[in-house]
Amino acid sequence: MNILLVGAGGREHALAWKIAGSPLLGRLVCAPGNPGMARLAELRAVAATDVQGQVALAREIGADLVVVGPEAAVAAGLADALQAAGIPCFGPTAAAGRLESSKAFTKAFADRHGIPTARYGVFETAEPAKAFLSRFAPPFVIKADGLAAGKGVVIAPDRAAAEAAIDDALGGRFGAAGARVVVEEFLEGEIASLFALCDGRSSLLFGGAQDHKRAFDGEAGPNTGGMGAYAPAPVLSEAVVETTRVRLIEPALRGVAAEGAPFRGVLFCELMVTAEGPKLVEFNVRFGDPECQVLMLRLESDLVPFLRAAAAGGLERLPPPRWRAEAAICVVLAAKGYPESPISGSVIEGADADFGPGVQIFHAGTARRGDGALVAAGGRVLNVCALGATLKAARDRAYEAVSKIRWPEGFHRTDIGWRALG
Repeated sequence: MNILLVGAGGREHALAWKIAGSPLLGRLVCAPGNPGMARLAELRAVAATDVQGQVALAREIGADLVVVGPEAAVAAGLADALQAAGIPCFGPTAAAGRLESSKAFTKAFADRHGIPTARYGVFETAEPAKAFLSRFAPPFVIKADGLAAGKGVVIAPDRAAAEAAIDDALGGRFGAAGARVVVEEFLEGEIASLFALCDGRSSLLFGGAQDHKRAFDGEAGPNTGGMGAYAPAPVLSEAVVETTRVRLIEPALRGVAAEGAPFRGVLFCELMVTAEGPKLVEFNVRFGDPECQVLMLRLESDLVPFLRAAAAGGLERLPPPRWRAEAAICVVLAAKGYPESPISGSVIEGADADFGPGVQIFHAGTARRGDGALVAAGGRVLNVCALGATLKAARDRAYEAVSKIRWPEGFHRTDIGWRALG
């Protein structure tokens, strides 16, 4: 098979790494890709959101399958254009992608289809949004409606911080993504991520993980796109997984099909395990980042048949995925200043070393300088991932690798996995 993988981050590097090991693969092209992915595939300088450029590239290489990594490409309508061109695509249409691209849409969708979630209000102006805060006790959850690269959510500890977050979003901090805000009650519990593949009709659970959203140790600092993840997550018991499947995932997939947009790809359900059972935090319409990295390390099955079946149908004929017994962990190395103003261009040394069995370095925001040096070119820059017989063994192995990377301009959390390890 000739496969085109769209995207350039750590999630896409992990997918490329897993796809590259498939005996079904003939040719792998990544667009635009990153320096880490260059070791596994051909790179083409086509932006993920350049819909016509990606379709032309898929035609040029005779792609049997296009795998869409980032949410921005979904929102741009890449799957729609590939569908019109008759090219199988792992990724939902823009209409199905509204489950992620508009939080206001998703909250109303959850209401329509009986999916348990937090109480909320949607606002386009600040004063009614601020008045709505009176309905809840702090902390408050303020979300930009649109795509904001994982940075559009603020957990405000008090009313003053919540009002400031409302002003920031509606005042243009997130551009068009913040034209509306969703004000939510804060759900008490433990958060986790569960994934399901869907081919428009059938669905199949595809693993779970737990990530760390805050920038600093002890769940301090601003929300980010994710500073680390691990799997398996103890909070995802068999009972929690089954309840989430029945009450959150299946109603969503049935609902979006009933509303005229059958879902093809992967649905990422972020849930809060509360005293009343799992409740929806949000849906995403792609693999999580950095959750995808630990899923790919633990996945024993060949990934490609699952991607192909989700894109073209026949998912119900596949057996469930097989998972390694080992635990996996991912530690994100980010540029100082992330998430607000990450510093770009600093040199990273040691990331290309061989760290031994069970360790993988995925590039998330890197570039090669003319002299060959690896430099930071984003907020989240490297993902240091490891397998281990236990989560502690995996964490020890990952942090040992982190200690060998020389990058004074970067930072990372030192407590990834703390919920499971204490």
